[in-house]
Amino acid sequence: MAADPTPEKRTALDWVEANAASLSEDHMTIWHMHEPSWREYRSAAWYVERLRAEGFEVEAGSAGMPTAFCATWSQGSGGPTIGCYAEYDAVTGSSQDPVPYRKPRDGVHPGAAGHTDPHSALGLGGLTGALAMKAAMEQHGIAGRIKFFGEPAEKMCGSKPIHASHGYYDDLDAAISFHPTSLPALSNTVIWETHCGCYWSKVYTFTSPDPETWGSAGERRGAQNSHAVARAPAAMDALCLMYTTTKYTKENMLPHRGSWTLNEAILNGGFATADNLPPRFSQIQFAWRCPSVEMAEAIEHVLDNNAKHVAGLTHCEVSSDWVTKTRPGLANNALAEITYGNFEIVGPPKFPEEAKEFGREMIRNLGYDAPAEPFAALLEQLVDPREGERQLREQLPSWQKNYTSDDYTDYTWHAPTVRLYVGRAALINPAPGVKVPHWCHCALGGLPAAMDPMFLTAGKVIALTGLELMTDPAALARCRAEFEERTGGGIGGSKWLPPLLGKNFPAPIHYPWPEYVETVRGTEWVLPTPPAA
Repeated sequence: MAADPTPEKRTALDWVEANAASLSEDHMTIWHMHEPSWREYRSAAWYVERLRAEGFEVEAGSAGMPTAFCATWSQGSGGPTIGCYAEYDAVTGSSQDPVPYRKPRDGVHPGAAGHTDPHSALGLGGLTGALAMKAAMEQHGIAGRIKFFGEPAEKMCGSKPIHASHGYYDDLDAAISFHPTSLPALSNTVIWETHCGCYWSKVYTFTSPDPETWGSAGERRGAQNSHAVARAPAAMDALCLMYTTTKYTKENMLPHRGSWTLNEAILNGGFATADNLPPRFSQIQFAWRCPSVEMAEAIEHVLDNNAKHVAGLTHCEVSSDWVTKTRPGLANNALAEITYGNFEIVGPPKFPEEAKEFGREMIRNLGYDAPAEPFAALLEQLVDPREGERQLREQLPSWQKNYTSDDYTDYTWHAPTVRLYVGRAALINPAPGVKVPHWCHCALGGLPAAMDPMFLTAGKVIALTGLELMTDPAALARCRAEFEERTGGGIGGSKWLPPLLGKNFPAPIHYPWPEYVETVRGTEWVLPTPPAA
């Protein structure tokens, strides 16, 4: 049975209820910006302005990332520093209006970005928690500091390893990570032991600086036209070979055990503007998810080897640069217990009839009969962390310590960190063997009735957990003791894993990541907006 909230926790809960309507509007503001990784200019600026108006000191562009920030607010002398954060990047190819049928947004290319998880609500959950915590600290005279981060490019696991590399997490006493649930059986809970694993990503650049030295490329005699001589394979062929060679060697990268994935994205395809000239420049990005650093290194070795041989075949030079390297997550059972206890006080989200009818209408528009309950019952139920751990471990081999990936894991090596999951409105499959289309998730992400219960619940749990750590030194001491034990002495301890990108790693902001641009035609997605039908 949940304990009654303390006076300071009651103040935080009341603050959230009193500000729920305006917070809902804030969420929709971010949702409608839908800016992708590393290019969240308007979204980051909104948070910076909002936090400054709330009395936070804000460093914009933290760690050299133009769309990141670090905001702090403190009261009194001493007291712990509690960290939480916002994410706000959208995902390319996910454009969708908040309507119960498939409809990409007007005014941008259908392949433009949209919020999927959605990070718009993830960010507002973190902001809600920070502001409710601050309100209670002010009313009850609680000493302490809130450190609230703006974390761009989460879909590339981009910013948190860089913030860690620059030392931004070193002064945290504890951190709270919230995510809308992506694991149905773990809808309203905290991770007990099996945290996310590694996400590594690298860009390979192929250049052909001297294509005329290839074979007969420079040998012209008499009336021989340059269009008719052999040309160097060059950068386009290098890109294609890197793509296909990696596909062919994927099965040889790791033994067939454990869960891991490898995916790619073409950033530059050759820049050819004449059919007879060899493309000089191409880039391809690879990203891989796996449980351990050792597995990640094995994949990297094969990729590097492939790139070296491909460059030799195509008369190219090759270079590679990291986008990100995350560490596998480190558990903290003490903080998980504290957070779940506060989740029991708050209770799971409850979705109103408006959200459920929207879900039924989507199912009907997919051509199926709509059930009375379009969302899974688990989305409105708490799951004990130990039971969630049991269900998660059922699908994993005993040796595997981490599962899937997310860059919050870099917080876990600098302070006791909890991973909070809150149920988000998501359709059940409409029929056996039928999967819910991606656009349905994106549409629900823009419906306040579907998102508000989830992110407001998260904000309450974050606030209550932060307040407990600030007002109960013994509770925080338990979390810190476990962190010290697991790291062999804290930061720099015998079992501590330092940032994998090294010290002061420069943000990979210079690559041609998709974005919204201003042209003479107005604001456009990187792909031109097609004419209206």
